[in-house]
Amino acid sequence: MIIPLNKEVILSRIREIEKGKEKLLRFKDYSLEEFKSGENFAIAEHYLRRALEAVFDIGNHILSRIPGIRVSTYKDIALKLGEYGIIPGKFAKEVLVKMAGYRNRLVHFYAEVSIEELYYIIQNNLNDFDEYLKYIKDLLENPEKFGLTLE
Repeated sequence: MIIPLNKEVILSRIREIEKGKEKLLRFKDYSLEEFKSGENFAIAEHYLRRALEAVFDIGNHILSRIPGIRVSTYKDIALKLGEYGIIPGKFAKEVLVKMAGYRNRLVHFYAEVSIEELYYIIQNNLNDFDEYLKYIKDLLENPEKFGLTLE
């Protein structure tokens, strides 16, 4: 039996991703020197981590509704979303797996995260959230296409 997706849970996580991206976009026009000043790094790190957590919360919620799927890591979530066609396999392997790894670094190896790499992500990778959300919104509009239903 397939358990329906909880649309409100997914929408609340989508809002979290959109909020995080919006907060991160304010740093896009900063120079690296400006970004290094004050609490900019800490603020950016916080919103990036929350947005990444929401990405994988959505993925875990979706996968928990598919019988027989068990995931134990964020990288597993990324790969299974691709394997089941929720998101394209190429995006799962090339982008979402990297997002999973970076989320783990932010949480478990935070002392190793540099200002420069976080600045680079803000400058170059925020559109990855948009692409991910495009696939999730497609799922919400057409859950039957994926063998799922909504509450």
